Amino acid sequence: MSVLDLAPVAAGASATEALRNTTELAKRVEELGYRRFWVAEHHNMPSIASSAPAVLIAHLAAATSTIRVGSGGVMLPNHAPLVVAEQFGTLEALHAGRIDLGIGRAPGTDQRTALALRRTMAGLSAEGFPDELADLIGYFHGTPGTGIAAVPGRGNEPAIWLLGSSGFSAQLAGRLGLPFSFAHHFSSANTVPALELYRRNFRPSRWLSEPHAKVAVNVVCAETDERARYLAAPAALAFLQLRTGHPQPLSTPDEAAAYPYTPLDRAFVEDRWRDQAVGSPDTVRRQLGDLLARTRADELMLTTMVYDLDDRVRSFELVTDKVALTSATG
Repeated sequence: MSVLDLAPVAAGASATEALRNTTELAKRVEELGYRRFWVAEHHNMPSIASSAPAVLIAHLAAATSTIRVGSGGVMLPNHAPLVVAEQFGTLEALHAGRIDLGIGRAPGTDQRTALALRRTMAGLSAEGFPDELADLIGYFHGTPGTGIAAVPGRGNEPAIWLLGSSGFSAQLAGRLGLPFSFAHHFSSANTVPALELYRRNFRPSRWLSEPHAKVAVNVVCAETDERARYLAAPAALAFLQLRTGHPQPLSTPDEAAAYPYTPLDRAFVEDRWRDQAVGSPDTVRRQLGDLLARTRADELMLTTMVYDLDDRVRSFELVTDKVALTSATG
């Protein structure tokens, strides 16, 4: 199991505090034995401070010693492939064997912000993504005839993953023979079909001889089901506020409980947590076990978006100590 963190900015707190908390969490989950710690690229969102994954990964890798650190992901439409190759080649050169480059094709923001990031809408279509991905991978090995060398990218390839929430990236990952990570935490209805597409389209490659799939899932584990639902409420509210065009910092659990939800809001929140894992250790064990059985995932990546750092750490501790899981293959 691994960890996906968004460096949540809590109401009344600063980005500095959010990033300090993410650093502390990385150290703690390393001690607990988690395999990877990824941060996600999002922009123009008051509740998320992980807008610059390469910078944050450098800091986290320096603050830890054994856990793999990576991006979940870098949104390739926002960046020139050469820049990503140079950034992650630098990270791999500094922390050899510990860097994961998870790549996504969505901009991770609204169209206006995407334009401000790249200053052109070119490259934002799905059709152009495979070519940009090929360019990026090529820079790690050298591209003869171009006269362009990614230094220190060339010869310092990190572990490359393709990320997705639909069938497009699943098929592409399979055809390229790359490991695939699916965003079940916000696209649960598409998880099983996408993984089936990935496995059906898989071709052995220099990276993998057989498919390797990871599923990212929302997990909030506490001593009781009631406590876990209470802690999980701010994340659902933040997602609701984002979808309605009013993004806010992460509220306190009491503020989330007091929010004037409409019946439509409540239906949205209930759907948000469907097929995720929120509850006591027994409940989370059952929910994650069901997810593994349905998806046959090789890895699970847990994302825990709660207000207080101690509650975040405690959730991962409970999963480690009391949620005993085996893989779908035993």
